[in-house]
Amino acid sequence: MGIDPAKIIVIGASGGGNLAAVTTLAARDQGGPGICAQLLCYPVLDDRMDTCSHKQFAGKGLWLGEHNVAAWDMVLRERRGTKDVSVYEVPTRATDLSGLPPTWLDVGSAELFRDEVVAYASKMWEQGGQAELHVWPGGWHSFDGFAPNSALAKVCHETLLAWMKRILAQ
Repeated sequence: MGIDPAKIIVIGASGGGNLAAVTTLAARDQGGPGICAQLLCYPVLDDRMDTCSHKQFAGKGLWLGEHNVAAWDMVLRERRGTKDVSVYEVPTRATDLSGLPPTWLDVGSAELFRDEVVAYASKMWEQGGQAELHVWPGGWHSFDGFAPNSALAKVCHETLLAWMKRILAQ
């Protein structure tokens, strides 16, 4: 298919962002395949739902706190919020984020996942990783998909495209 295995970028948005993050962790821990970068758009990264942003926006927006509880319950069942959760299910449970490829993370400032995304990027930085974090002012969950012609979505997409070009040029 002409794919350069040295240019693999794992991409996911929302719940897919969780899958992308755990896939990248598993690839690192299990010796491959090599991943050039990971791109996490407003990813769902933590089943505990105890952040300030989760409390602020639980009843607001398109993705409500009750939706998040139901989604995590479908995946983890009675293990949600307990110690019995693997880092390959909930990436924020990982204590070691070193050795991950360059990572794009973005999230709206007005959504449930804001603080868990910021915390994940911060943990990557603390452990020597490269993360490019964008918290889009006034953005809600999946704002760029619901309002793709908005000024904010256009800036988001332009910034993301520039990041991908830089990553693939390395």
